Amino acid sequence: MADLSGRITLVTGASRGIGYAAAKALADAGSHVIAIARTQGGLEDLDDAITSSGGSCTLVPMDLRDFDAIDRLGAVIAERYGKLDGLLSNAGVLGDITPAPHVTPKDWMRLVDVNITAPYRLIRSFDPLLRASDAGRAVFVTTSVAQTPRAYWGGYAATKAGMEAFVSIYAQETEITPLKVNLLNPGGVRTAMRAKAMPGEDPSHLPDPADVAPLIVDMLSPSWDTTDQRVNFRETPHYKG
Repeated sequence: MADLSGRITLVTGASRGIGYAAAKALADAGSHVIAIARTQGGLEDLDDAITSSGGSCTLVPMDLRDFDAIDRLGAVIAERYGKLDGLLSNAGVLGDITPAPHVTPKDWMRLVDVNITAPYRLIRSFDPLLRASDAGRAVFVTTSVAQTPRAYWGGYAATKAGMEAFVSIYAQETEITPLKVNLLNPGGVRTAMRAKAMPGEDPSHLPDPADVAPLIVDMLSPSWDTTDQRVNFRETPHYKG
């Protein structure tokens, strides 16, 4: 695993699933982790896991739909650290799996807020800090339905597709800088979101979030030298099948 000693990495959706596993792995690799989630209890469990292994983290209980709070956090990180070495934009919402005309306005706005607007606000707030790093890295978690639309997945697919487009544009605009910006498609993983989407599926056949975490550490390390990539977990050596 890469050595991230002295680096500062921010993880959204860090209280469970892929975000939790990634935050733990990043701390084990030496990074100080700034962990964001709505669930205080999950963040406290993460803090216990990280500190018991000798790592360090800062807990930020926050709803990413509070967009002004993202700006305030950017100002705090700027004052305290002067940089941000890594950003994992992992938090997302599935919404209802339902016919397109049945997506409610309330659900649609939540999908837009969390899956598109929050990543945009993260980019807006943390771009100067990522550029201040000697090797800034940003990874945005996506899904196969963003590029292969599937019936009844309209809200989730559309908002993730929009996120992908915006992130790719950001990657192209920063191509000549040391900053590397990429997408990660973990595929089906044993998470609560997957269980909601596929309630009849046997989760024992799915990879654990901890299986994806080492790839995330690699993608957020200075040695990751490509940008504007869409990395599929199952197509990497980290996937053991």
